Amino acid sequence: MKALVTIVSAAALLLLATGSASHGRPAADAPCAGQIHINPGFERGTTDWTAGPRIVVLGDAARPAHTGRAYATFAGLDVTRSDLLRTTVTVPADCDLTVRFWVRTTTTETTRGDYLNVGLAVTGIPPKTRFSLAFDGGAQWRQYSMSSGTATTERTATVSFLASETAGNGVTTFDVDDVTFTLG
Repeated sequence: MKALVTIVSAAALLLLATGSASHGRPAADAPCAGQIHINPGFERGTTDWTAGPRIVVLGDAARPAHTGRAYATFAGLDVTRSDLLRTTVTVPADCDLTVRFWVRTTTTETTRGDYLNVGLAVTGIPPKTRFSLAFDGGAQWRQYSMSSGTATTERTATVSFLASETAGNGVTTFDVDDVTFTLG
């Protein structure tokens, strides 16, 4: 009998020490790590993006993508217009979302008239334009970054690229590539 009590006591101590009960143990939380968008580089066209009618996905050897073979472009037409490219992702509770993207600007403009406004709207936070890029952005790819911050509840985050062009001021083309959505 004494041996049986010792074995049962040892098993109870082992369960307490390891926390390995067969029931009642909470499931592990989903990690806040990794890239969560299925088409960050536009390699699948506009899959998982909402794109305006003048958004074009190109794979042009003369004007190569930042990585891969494709990128989204707001083709300059020297007409007064605007066009929108956006996508929405889900941010788990207690996670921060970092959005990084690359932009290249080609222009004949000499004054600020054409813009690419980049916004981030997160559930519970008023939408905000994070970047307002103009003709002076440069013909080389440049990276930009923005973050959602953390919250105790699951949220959605919408990233938008809104290009505005004014007629008669020169032609500006904004190219966007590698829009990564990383949880941290």
